[in-house]
Amino acid sequence: MNFPGRLDISAPIEFPDLFGDSFIRNPYPWLDLLRSESPVHHDPVTGLWLVSRHRDVRQVLLAPDLFLPDNAQHAITALPVSVLRVLVRAGFTLPPALANNGTPSHPGLRRVATRFFNAQRVAEAVPVIERIATELLADVKSQLAATGSCDLFTSYAQVLPCRVLMELLGIHGVDPTTLIRWSDASLELFWGRPSPERQLELAELVVAFHQWLTETVRTGWVSSESFMGALSRHRLPDGAPLDAETAVAVCFFVFVAGQSTTGQLIVTALRRALVDPGIWPRTASEAGLAEAWVEETLRREPPVTTWRRVTARPTEVDGNELPAGARILLMLLGSGSDPKVFPDPERMCPNRANVRHHLAFGAGRHRCPGASLARTEAALALRAAARALPDARLSAEAAAPPMLGLLSFRAPLEAAIEQP
Repeated sequence: MNFPGRLDISAPIEFPDLFGDSFIRNPYPWLDLLRSESPVHHDPVTGLWLVSRHRDVRQVLLAPDLFLPDNAQHAITALPVSVLRVLVRAGFTLPPALANNGTPSHPGLRRVATRFFNAQRVAEAVPVIERIATELLADVKSQLAATGSCDLFTSYAQVLPCRVLMELLGIHGVDPTTLIRWSDASLELFWGRPSPERQLELAELVVAFHQWLTETVRTGWVSSESFMGALSRHRLPDGAPLDAETAVAVCFFVFVAGQSTTGQLIVTALRRALVDPGIWPRTASEAGLAEAWVEETLRREPPVTTWRRVTARPTEVDGNELPAGARILLMLLGSGSDPKVFPDPERMCPNRANVRHHLAFGAGRHRCPGASLARTEAALALRAAARALPDARLSAEAAAPPMLGLLSFRAPLEAAIEQP
């Protein structure tokens, strides 16, 4: 599936609105233009420096002491006083924990996360993923039989990683749809451009999410062998036990990354497999193809499209002088289509020799600790769906789905299928 259109680079660069429909629907021509004409580009609307070439993005990611992660979870749209009051009254706080942590506490907290999502645990999760996928796909088949159509996003891709994460983390007593709503609200509030009225609605949901996490961490009703149990035993560099606020911040990030972004990856991989000739039936039976397809999806169309950094001191990127405090936006989506690294980047090429050189999970000290689990879930989800629904095809109205278009997250919000 190729994306049409090239841009006239003879005219001065006038980069589009990062939240605009034209960019969200087809960002590739703009990203090609950035890489070729202005690889370190200052966006006057957001005040961000857009870094788009693979080598430059990687350079920034591998120098976390110079390019700090402190702003990674800041709200991109200023929060009005009314929203701040809601958050403050509820005691909402997200101290440095994982993605936004450049302090000495980060290595230890990261070890807790990487140990919990290590290769052994991912392997042990495979039957859990397969069981939940089978259950959800049985419901999908029933809906197809009853109505002739079904949305694989809301019925399958979105729910699967949430239920898997709940089992892996030992979470009970809350409905998956509630966790999904809380997680999606968090993404929109901090990475979107909602209206003030919408910000108030989102803040109430984010507060409910934070309060539930806080209660779960403080009461300790989860298993001592769970992720939260591991956090409760963790000690900071000075030997003090991990404070509840930071433990909540760790869980907040893990929940959002472990369910929302993984669901976005799954639905993107499913849609692209359904429209690329011959791929869908092959993923059902061809060994390794689902894994290779997911990897190409991560390269070309990752759910996490950008990430932020801030300069600790004056520095240079690709010959461009940046002052201390410069806010940087790393164009992860664009880096995966850099032709100097990935030849013929617009084509989906399973088993591309260097595909794992993509930066969809970041690089270096802050690389996503759940990368292996996300890859495994997406590949198993694709294979299971192709086997259960061999004749599935996207419905005509699903050709141009609504899109999630946040600063750092992009994915189709629909994958309506029908049976011939």
